[in-house]
Amino acid sequence: MAPASTTHVDETFLGGKLLIATPAIGDPRFDRSVILICDHTPEGAMGIIVNKPADGLLLPDLFEQLEVEGSHPAPDRAVLSGGPVDKDRGFVLHTRDYANDEATLPVTDRIGLTATKDVLEAMASASPPQRSLLALGYSGWGAGQLDVELVANAWLVCDMDEDLVFDTEDADKWPRALELLGISPQHLSALSGHA
Repeated sequence: MAPASTTHVDETFLGGKLLIATPAIGDPRFDRSVILICDHTPEGAMGIIVNKPADGLLLPDLFEQLEVEGSHPAPDRAVLSGGPVDKDRGFVLHTRDYANDEATLPVTDRIGLTATKDVLEAMASASPPQRSLLALGYSGWGAGQLDVELVANAWLVCDMDEDLVFDTEDADKWPRALELLGISPQHLSALSGHA
């Protein structure tokens, strides 16, 4: 006889997957967002929006403000707005050729998340992570909240695509993520508001 209580199977958790906002999201902060889920457990989930630049803030400006010392200048890229939670804190998604054993959260076998100043120093060094992006803030969900949003069709889920996350122009990430699922952005918009 099976035990009376069962727990969720790990594959129901979305760590390392991409969430793609649909028109049903209903929250302008997440309109057309693509989020890399960094951690998803029964207690909740957290992720980084990978396609929303912070208003007029570039990496070299932020590195100067934070007095990040390095032998090489910071890449001339936008800082992203990673979500509405903890918006003054920086989170770096990066390839795992960089890792801080005490501070890097493995997201996939190739990608990690670090939120300490040493990763910024590595980005400005002669041996930076092969790929990286910096976001201020993160997106968070309490226990069961993301599951409710998924049932409400607020998000589509697809496998992580490293080229999309790191190398695609921010404005092109949402339509490209939909294309990974075989969905035309125009078709998705046309379905908005229909039951």
